[in-house]
Amino acid sequence: MTLPDQVILPSAPVPGAHRRKRTFGVYIGRFEPPHQAHLLVMLEALQSVQKLIVVIGSAHAARNTKNPFTAEERQEVITAMLVGAGIARSRVLFVYVRDYFYNESLWLSEVQRGVQAFTHGSSDIALVGHLKDESSYYLRSFPAWEFLPTHVVSTLSATSVRRAFFEDQPEQVAGMVPPVVHDFLQTFRQTQDYSDLREEYDYLREYRAAWQSAPFAPVFVTTDAVITRSGHVLVVRRAGLPGRGRLAMPGGFLEQKETLLACAIRETHEETGLSEAVNLSERLRAQAVFDYPDRSQRGRTITHAFHFDLGIGQLPTLRAASDAAEALWLPLSEALGSPELFFEDHHAIIEHFLMRG
Repeated sequence: MTLPDQVILPSAPVPGAHRRKRTFGVYIGRFEPPHQAHLLVMLEALQSVQKLIVVIGSAHAARNTKNPFTAEERQEVITAMLVGAGIARSRVLFVYVRDYFYNESLWLSEVQRGVQAFTHGSSDIALVGHLKDESSYYLRSFPAWEFLPTHVVSTLSATSVRRAFFEDQPEQVAGMVPPVVHDFLQTFRQTQDYSDLREEYDYLREYRAAWQSAPFAPVFVTTDAVITRSGHVLVVRRAGLPGRGRLAMPGGFLEQKETLLACAIRETHEETGLSEAVNLSERLRAQAVFDYPDRSQRGRTITHAFHFDLGIGQLPTLRAASDAAEALWLPLSEALGSPELFFEDHHAIIEHFLMRG
């Protein structure tokens, strides 16, 4: 589960605002970054609830051009913009939730658990939002919470803010976000993280432009290898864009005259230097297709992942090559517990195989 950028928020007085305030309100979003419409929705909600629980999605993930800011940074700037609007800091609570691209139940469970940590069994909870289209379906996923529709209507989206931010349009950015958010973005522009993201943004824009004249939008096919041995998983550190410096499974694009399995094996040997004497075909334990439509910002990319279990024993020597800066055996505890280190949905794919038991 990952949340959409587009939000539609309350601009008119809230009908029934004179009614008893609900104890808790829940507002779910990614806030990448928070903008004027987000602020209006929160202010409207706080007319009807005593405390607002802001659920920040896409948390615990590596920075990328779609999710450039950490959950901690988003919490800090949301708090600042609400305090600047006269809201007591004590009235706003925060929950961080990971993206679960391939397991909706885990996402729902994490939201519920985070909210319950504050509500302590109370059933006086309202879910704030706007059912505008299918991207808002998650608002129907919490039937135990009263739905509190927002009356703020806006075409503003975080996608538009990010586009202006990365394309050097400061006046447009200033018109879309509260002043404290604008100040945060101006400061962020001076960081190395921004420089890295800006380079990646320009790379992705050129990458997608190369396919704009195609008669149909392309669908790319890749393979990835999840290779385990003695409580470790084989990963590479990406040398190039996108995702430079992030951990990933060995893998790559399918060539015209090879099978999916052959592609995964070839890429593994090329990127990691794993000895050809290791017969991966004999160690194949599972395979699965991962096709979340927005899993890659390069374009529609479907990957076929293969799990190879090399059993128990010494960890084979590795030597990074091809487009990998480093190849390493990562302890399973570190791999499973560190989603913020990984490129795109690679952590979710590794988790899929390793959590199968």
